[in-house]
Amino acid sequence: MSKVKVAINGYGTIGKRVADAVALQDDMEIVGVSKTRPNFEAFIARDKGYDIYAPSDRMDSMKKADLSVMGTVEDMIDVADVVVDCTPGGVGAENKSLYEKHGVKAIWQGGEDHELAGFSFNAVSNYSEALGRDFVRVVSCNTTGLCRVISPLDKEFGVKKVRVSLLRRSADPGDIKKGPINAIVPNPVKLPSHHGPDVKSVMPHINITTTAVKLPTTLMHVHIVNIDFEKDCTEKDIEEVLSRQSRVRFVGQGISSTAEIIELSRDMLRPRYDMWENCVWNESISLYEKELYFFQAIHQESNVIPENVDAIRAMMELEKDGEKSIEKTDKAIGLI
Repeated sequence: MSKVKVAINGYGTIGKRVADAVALQDDMEIVGVSKTRPNFEAFIARDKGYDIYAPSDRMDSMKKADLSVMGTVEDMIDVADVVVDCTPGGVGAENKSLYEKHGVKAIWQGGEDHELAGFSFNAVSNYSEALGRDFVRVVSCNTTGLCRVISPLDKEFGVKKVRVSLLRRSADPGDIKKGPINAIVPNPVKLPSHHGPDVKSVMPHINITTTAVKLPTTLMHVHIVNIDFEKDCTEKDIEEVLSRQSRVRFVGQGISSTAEIIELSRDMLRPRYDMWENCVWNESISLYEKELYFFQAIHQESNVIPENVDAIRAMMELEKDGEKSIEKTDKAIGLI
């Protein structure tokens, strides 16, 4: 069977990780990545053997920097079966007409609105509904993290309501243009935050409300999760259900902070110290008056990467079974 040809439009924080993850799959291949400027990421992509493409008005700047470019973004799209759009939020929406013009399937990230693709994806929640689709939106890191725990718990116990407080990182480690540096910022000031509606774009029946604040850290997000169930359950029951999720990792062994989780990932020799899983402090799993509470940490740079791979597999119908796709993706990237 020939491999699915995947193009990455936007080789930045998410794009470069998706490219590397796709390259590890035995049923797909990278046919090109796009860059708008000849920065260090572009040269790393070249050194990895990826064919580089650029917008037509940026070709000269690439050549002046002695960076070989295969062609324009449109040339890249012409050789692809599916494009993973990892351009900055808002830019991806402008690319939809381009993908439609070339008759290529496309995946967008959580920075775009649900309406752009008309379908929002999370592998454990609605894989089967993505089969054969032309356009899919992989939800944001926070929404992905919430869906990964809410969906299996809902299937087991029935969710009556979810309330989540999100402690958000202010910027990614390589982003020098954002803050805050010494402040805690309600985000947004007018509540609730957008994360609840985003979860409902994947699971419309879930009653969820979220609030959020930005903190002066770059490492991870932290969620304080509260869930009220239809059925009675114990803390052990909750832990047992979450332990079966390959993309949920329990953290203990003296780990009490996001900094230590990142250090764990470094010690595990993960690429770019990526932590693809939700990191749940299982000691925090508590039931109070039949309501569940726990803490989880989300690595914003990497946790949506496996979902992008599964979305490709579903859209191209390489695998009809979501659990099998998740297992295949996880094994290939080294998520054990």
